[in-house]
Amino acid sequence: MKKRTGLLLAVILGLLGYGVGLAQPYVLRTPLVVGQDAAVPDAPARVRLAEAGGRVLVVDPAQGDARVAFVLYPGGLVRPQAYEWIGHALAAHGVRTLIPEMPLDLAVLGTDRAERLASELAGGLPVVVGGHSLGGAMAASYAAAHPDAVAGLVLLAAYPPDNADLVDAPFPAVSLLAGNDGVADPDRVRAGVGSLPAGTRLVTVPGAVHSFFGRYGPQAGDGVPDVDRATAEAQITAELVRFFAQVR
Repeated sequence: MKKRTGLLLAVILGLLGYGVGLAQPYVLRTPLVVGQDAAVPDAPARVRLAEAGGRVLVVDPAQGDARVAFVLYPGGLVRPQAYEWIGHALAAHGVRTLIPEMPLDLAVLGTDRAERLASELAGGLPVVVGGHSLGGAMAASYAAAHPDAVAGLVLLAAYPPDNADLVDAPFPAVSLLAGNDGVADPDRVRAGVGSLPAGTRLVTVPGAVHSFFGRYGPQAGDGVPDVDRATAEAQITAELVRFFAQVR
């Protein structure tokens, strides 16, 4: 009897430990902190936290006014500050970047956040939506449902959901793929371009991995890079700057 009780207790404790392990990313989230690990050489910016249906990281040009707003949905279980570096890189090119904190850090629970961000924080600017991984898929879903409210779409290691047909959308799009991505299926990213507006460019960042789009460290299941992060970020920046130059 004692052996059975001990075995049962061990099983219960094991299940509890497993449950705690699964819940940890949702419960013990790192604080939303501005300015940590976001520096980009020669790319000054003004950064603040705002509120619009939840907290939002706002990155503005250091001087002058922005000409376009970029709503950037984070990848699944990734904190907004991991993408602050992109806001810094784009600020000098007249882009205001808005990175929302998602419920449980899952964009699938906040697909329509862009609507409130556009009305409260974009200041009447044209709004490009986009995101990384799961965030990119949800940004594509939002763009498909609100084509007249969107000025462009940016997908970072992402592809549109099956029900998001954007072929006839009236805005430009760009899709970036990490050459050594081990998380986003490269074939699905490539095939996803067929559901995007005509003329969408698919750009491969050679040697980069999935986690190089955000500064959140290595990711389980990802590929092995054969290029350093700085080189990959420089190409990502160049492609985004090229894309935003065509947004009017």
